[in-house]
Formats: sequence, C-alpha cells, structure tokens
Amino acid sequence: MNKLVRLSIVAAAMLAGLSSTAMAQQPQAPNMTFFVTSIGPGKGGDLGGLAGADAYCQRLATAAGAGAKTWRAYLSTSGNAQGGPTNARDRIGNGPWQNFKGTVIATSVADLHSDNNKLGQANSLTERGNVISGVGSTPNWHDALTGSDMEGNAWPGNMGLTCNNWTSSTFGSAMLGHIDRRGGADTVFQRSWNATHMSRSCSAPDLVATGGNGLFYCFAQ
Repeated sequence: MNKLVRLSIVAAAMLAGLSSTAMAQQPQAPNMTFFVTSIGPGKGGDLGGLAGADAYCQRLATAAGAGAKTWRAYLSTSGNAQGGPTNARDRIGNGPWQNFKGTVIATSVADLHSDNNKLGQANSLTERGNVISGVGSTPNWHDALTGSDMEGNAWPGNMGLTCNNWTSSTFGSAMLGHIDRRGGADTVFQRSWNATHMSRSCSAPDLVATGGNGLFYCFAQ
C-alpha cells in the first residue's frame, strides 16, 4: 500500500470519526412533541408555504431524535389561500405536548389556547433545549410567526397577516406572538404567545427589527 493510499484511508477515518462525534453531541429528545425553531429558514416570512414550514419542523425534529412523529408548523393561512383559510389550531393534533425537557406545555388544543398553558420563556424551548433570548437580551428574538389570532384561527384575508400565506418576504406582514410572554397585560411582556402584534413587513431585516428572527412553533400531531 503506497503512502498516498494510506493517507487517504487515515483522512477518511478521521472524517468519519468527526461526523460520529458531531452526531453524538447533537442534543436528543425523542419524546419531545413541541419546540420553537432555533433559527428561521433565512428568507423572512417566505417559509415555502405551509408545506415548507412543516418540512422545516420535521427536519429539526429529526436532528433532535424526534423525527418518527409527524410535525406541523403552528401557522394559519388567510381566506385568499387556495382552498380557503387554514387555522393553526386545526393542524397540530390533539395533544398533550411536551418540550425538550419533558415539561407538558398544554394537554389539549383548548388548554393550549387558554390561560392555563405553560408557554413562556422558561418552557418555550428550541429543539435543542435552549431558551430563546427575549426582552432585555441582545439579540431579542422573542417574536414567533403565527398569522393567527389568540384562538389560533386565521385572520380575514384582506388583513394580509401571513406574508402571502408564508410564500413571500416582500408582500404583507405577519401576526406575531411573544415566545417570552409572562402573562398579564403590561406593555413589555404581552399576554399572548400567538397574537401580540404585527411585523413591519415580511423581510428578514424587518422581522429582526420588530424583535424576531423568523422563528415559529412546531407541534407533533
């Protein structure tokens, strides 16, 4: 065996080892059924529609060892969508849902959309088990894309709160919830995790400017 072949074998073995190490270091949570995306897809409100957002949830869940479940993005589409509006609450299954650490954040759809849910900065963890930085931190990424009202339903189509049904970074705006909500009605920590305010626009810079990074909620059906 010549020297070049030996070096190639050694290099391949080292790469395989590094790959195995990286996989071993990836936080795993096979029982997780809820998370906030740790980072957005990078195109502002253009998520590739509901199908693209669902696939993104599925990909992140798979990396965390929870890919055996069917994952859906908590997003509504408006009345001008093909086939009519879609309500976020109708696409996420029946619950219960638990985060990376096993904390049950809601037992049912009704519980999720009540004051009884356990959503907030401490429990709205990413697929890696991390807390999202919110008000008082730099950066502040506490906005979550939802396109929904507080009950998880779609807004009227003429309000344009879904970034053209999650296919555009240049058209309309997005309804946003606060990942770090604490309850109550003060002006900093609004009480709604899914419908607090709208974004300036659907571009990535404007989502950042209003306190986000194109993040959204993912639920296992």
